[in-house]
Amino acid sequence: MEDHITSLFKCIPKLKTGNRFIVGIDGLSRSGKTTLVEKFSRNLTGEHIEVCIFHIDDYIVERSKRYDTGSEEWFEYYHLQWDTEWLKRNLFKKLKETSQLKLPIYDNESDTHRLQNIIIPETCVNVIEGVFLQREEWRGLYDYIVYLDCPRNKRLLRESELTQRNMEKMRNRYWKAEDYYLQTVLPTKQAHLVLNN
Repeated sequence: MEDHITSLFKCIPKLKTGNRFIVGIDGLSRSGKTTLVEKFSRNLTGEHIEVCIFHIDDYIVERSKRYDTGSEEWFEYYHLQWDTEWLKRNLFKKLKETSQLKLPIYDNESDTHRLQNIIIPETCVNVIEGVFLQREEWRGLYDYIVYLDCPRNKRLLRESELTQRNMEKMRNRYWKAEDYYLQTVLPTKQAHLVLNN
């Protein structure tokens, strides 16, 4: 993991006052994105570089909009889990334009959102972490994109016992969506940097 942090640091330019740099940390479920981002953030802070972190799963829509919609399960996960156009306008495109964001953070327990007020420093690194970040709607909105690659069998072992027991859902919802992403977007070819985890 330390080698990955070193590789990531090399992609960050020396920021001039008033500049912001957007890094996307892409990868499929349980590939190690969150752990990488936490260590990367600590290292940036240690170098006195301000950082804002955005987890794309914080911005999913309510269950009624992504389950039992009449579409196939993989389609619901890939195309309906997030309001991609709203996020494009209200998150991605504003990261360099505004000093303050109001974003609806999803609460899984209550299946509701609460508004979060986020202050973005004038000079900072914005890190967006999540799955399917290089999808067509969001491609081109990063200064640098990292893809964390990890085999499915290893990722599955990192899932909870409950998730591992529900293999039908894994196959029909998650794995089919992942395969669609890998085959149509080619994230390992589009990313600036691919890290094997």
